[in-house]
Amino acid sequence: MFDFVKKAMFTGIGVLSLSKEKIEEVARDLIDKGKLSEQEGEKLVAELLKKSEESRAELKKQIEEQVQAVLQKMDCASKSDLAELRTELLEIKAKLEILEQSGGPSA
Repeated sequence: MFDFVKKAMFTGIGVLSLSKEKIEEVARDLIDKGKLSEQEGEKLVAELLKKSEESRAELKKQIEEQVQAVLQKMDCASKSDLAELRTELLEIKAKLEILEQSGGPSA
């Protein structure tokens, strides 16, 4: 019975959207109705919380990958690209200051 309830929960309810409180509420309801023992209820809560966290992490990873793909298609400069340009500009500025202090470039 426990496996059936667990499978029904995984497929019937979007694990990703379940909060800890909702998971505990559903398990408590099943325990109260005699569908699960106290031990099975605790196990169900632990498994659903773990699955929920895994689903959230996977969704976050997929969203980040999609955002990166879109930014790459848009040909936007990344944070590291801008940092690299800033470094290059600072180096050029320092060289120009040295040239100005030494009387300019010799022509």
